[in-house]
Amino acid sequence: MQFKSRVLLRLMGWLDNERYLPPASATNETIDWWRVLPFVALHLALFSLFFVGWSPFAVLFAGLMYVVRMFAITGFYHRYFAHKTFQTSRFGQFVFALIGATAVQRGPLWWAAHHRSHHVNADQPHDVHSPHQHGFLWSHLGWFLSHANFATQVERVKELAKFKELRLLDRFDSIVPVIFALSIYGVGEVCRRYFPSLETNGWQLLIWGFVVSTILLYHATFCVNSLAHVWGSRRYATRDQSRNNLWIALFTMGEGWHNNHHHFPGSAKQGFYWWEIDLTYYGLRFLAAFGLIWNLKRVPIEIRDQRRPMTPS
Repeated sequence: MQFKSRVLLRLMGWLDNERYLPPASATNETIDWWRVLPFVALHLALFSLFFVGWSPFAVLFAGLMYVVRMFAITGFYHRYFAHKTFQTSRFGQFVFALIGATAVQRGPLWWAAHHRSHHVNADQPHDVHSPHQHGFLWSHLGWFLSHANFATQVERVKELAKFKELRLLDRFDSIVPVIFALSIYGVGEVCRRYFPSLETNGWQLLIWGFVVSTILLYHATFCVNSLAHVWGSRRYATRDQSRNNLWIALFTMGEGWHNNHHHFPGSAKQGFYWWEIDLTYYGLRFLAAFGLIWNLKRVPIEIRDQRRPMTPS
């Protein structure tokens, strides 16, 4: 009976983070294989591409889902919730937090709290995804799957935790992508029935629009933690090993200007110079033009130019 109760609690822990029950043997470096099962299953689902095929509409839809959700992560999970680089309404922050949760990168409070911890401990022993401290594989995805990094560090996001809707979203963050995935399947079935010229269906759109785009989102985001601390150039002599990398910036809509970001985290624009492409900032400017967000912060010129460029390393 005790075994059944424990299994039930573990199952409930997939949907309700407050029911999460780590095993007694868990350590800071152990992977939570039980909770990792959906993560592994998502990757294995890529093999279904051989069965569902593809269509131009499905591929374009996957690209759209990638861009929209990446913007919610970079623009709101990161630049808004973690760094407060602009302001928006309570309704606005909830809408983009909800969109961000569809990316399956946990809730906004967890994400922001963890990222603030990263800046405090960047590339030091307590930085849980530093490739210089823990190796590349752990910095890329191991930390995300471990027992030790599951709980939300609420003390780091007290001003956000006062919003009940954000706490609920953080608690039940896994329910959002489930509903999102089912909705994509439904859209695919509607297309199959009413718009056959699109040559898609529920299963095909689910795999491309959710599975493929989510996995790309995962690893593009993880590259900022791993590759952006070992590959690229260093304009500023920050105390960490952050790098600027154009390729990562393109895939992550501006997050690859990581050395810039660590030099002045309070800027909504991470591409400090006009030639540094920052698609997230362009998107934020678009929202600001319609009054949906405001007071976008920029790096002061004297701070941007206070350290002479370093030789790329």
